[in-house]
Amino acid sequence: MKPTKLQFWILCWFSMALCCWCASDKFTQSDTPHTWKKLYLAHHWPVTVCKMSANDCQDPPEYWTIHGLWPDKGEECNRSWHFNVTEIKDLMSDMRHYWPDVLHSSQNRTQFWKHEWEKHGTCAATLDVLNSQKKYFGKALELYEHIDLNSCLLKAGIKPSSSYYQMTAIKEALTRFYGVTPKIQCLPPEQGEKAQTIGQIEFCFTKELQLRNCTALKSESNPVPAVLKLGTEELSICNDSLPTYYPSQVQVHK
Repeated sequence: MKPTKLQFWILCWFSMALCCWCASDKFTQSDTPHTWKKLYLAHHWPVTVCKMSANDCQDPPEYWTIHGLWPDKGEECNRSWHFNVTEIKDLMSDMRHYWPDVLHSSQNRTQFWKHEWEKHGTCAATLDVLNSQKKYFGKALELYEHIDLNSCLLKAGIKPSSSYYQMTAIKEALTRFYGVTPKIQCLPPEQGEKAQTIGQIEFCFTKELQLRNCTALKSESNPVPAVLKLGTEELSICNDSLPTYYPSQVQVHK
């Protein structure tokens, strides 16, 4: 082979290798921000959600419903993957019951599901078991039924009432029942009041969909904040030292 031809092939090989490296590097960089380590299955208490909002909350369910299934990092990972309600038509009955749009009970319920899919589902879809809209919503419903939070609280004697609970008692009951520590969020006390209001309980799962503690490990930095904010009110981690209200009605308690 002549030297000029050898140089030509060497140059071609080098160029191709450089292009492949650049493409690989680009993929890695774009993929890194969406790498996540755990999932939150968030339950919210509809009565508290309605208490936070002036929207058309009418007769909210008096049982814990699904807020979402959220990877701990990454949002809107694929903006071209739009929500298509026909893909979950087989799940519609359970979706309406267990995953209702509490804030817009008289409007198009699918907007809530659209938001959850496009913000969180497109990130969760990196797992094979969650890589379609039907799989994502179906698995969230399955995990919700497996957790069975409503029954767990009732068995522990914790039910909506006008009485206050100690947050430590709620935590201990959940940890004893599930063997892991969930994340519990409350509305802080209103002016002149002494009690916080429970609003959201989140259970954490590994990528293998096994329950795990919600406390972050050292390697799990910069998680996506899993909070609920409506207007000027926002849920935050419950204070163990404050009495906790578990409301049965939307009206402001005294």
